[in-house]
Amino acid sequence: MEILVLNPIGHMDSTRLRRDFPTLTVHEESDIDKALGCASRCEAVIALAHFVEDPLIAAMPSLKWICSLTSGTDHLVTLPSLKPDVRITSGRGIHGPQMAELTFLYMLNFVRQADHIRADQQAHIWDRRHQTLLWSKTIVIAGVGAISEELALRCKAFGMQTIGVSDSRTSAPGFDKIMPRANLLDAAGMADVLVALVPLADETRHMFNADVFAAMKPSALFVNVARGPVVDEPALVEALRSGQIAGAGLDVFETEPLPATSPLWDLPNVMLTPRIGGMSDVYDVQIHPLVTYNLRCFIEGRMEDMKNIVR
Repeated sequence: MEILVLNPIGHMDSTRLRRDFPTLTVHEESDIDKALGCASRCEAVIALAHFVEDPLIAAMPSLKWICSLTSGTDHLVTLPSLKPDVRITSGRGIHGPQMAELTFLYMLNFVRQADHIRADQQAHIWDRRHQTLLWSKTIVIAGVGAISEELALRCKAFGMQTIGVSDSRTSAPGFDKIMPRANLLDAAGMADVLVALVPLADETRHMFNADVFAAMKPSALFVNVARGPVVDEPALVEALRSGQIAGAGLDVFETEPLPATSPLWDLPNVMLTPRIGGMSDVYDVQIHPLVTYNLRCFIEGRMEDMKNIVR
């Protein structure tokens, strides 16, 4: 059996796979053109989902399984060459630590005025700025899954009140309470920080819109570490410009890379990052147990026993 590890940015250590599965032929390629050279012989591809495009799928007539190293897999099912019987699994469940830490980067930068403090340091200005705490503040996390649980537990360690918004769960570790999605506007009004962590679907597209921003406190921070299209970006820009909300921390956008013409680049109350939320220096350590388990199921013909089955 031969498999392809498409690894442009080093998220997967194929050396470990070769050691754990000595009878398996593992092709590791960082370049898509080189990957096409061996694709026809491979029955599985392991990759970050956004690197798997239709030309690769079209070159893999024996493909039986796509092992996504990311949580999001929505674009895979839209690939024209993808056969309906190809199994897809996701990397869901491993990204909690890095996503939670990125959210804290936004929150602490915002409440502690880190940008201004750094500028004062560079200008040799001694200005004992007013300091705000996360302690006793309310964070509302829309979407209650594995990442949200990791974030909520860290928020509790900071003394924050944690409220979730979900239609699928009524309780979860780290949450003080969970409200239904129909009450999103009420929840937004309670938030000192409102975090988008919902999956992208028809019902969540532009879920965070002008009505949501109007319901928020003028002192509140909005954070999007979910998907860009869950936010109505023009409405967010207007809310930020008008002072309807105080700031935003954004890792994902409707168009990526974020166009140079986007006003988000220059808004002083925005901290943006180039979709780094899922990245970590120990990604392979985090993902390897899941990949190993599913690969063993694949080799043994137990595909129904795989974890994180998308379809």
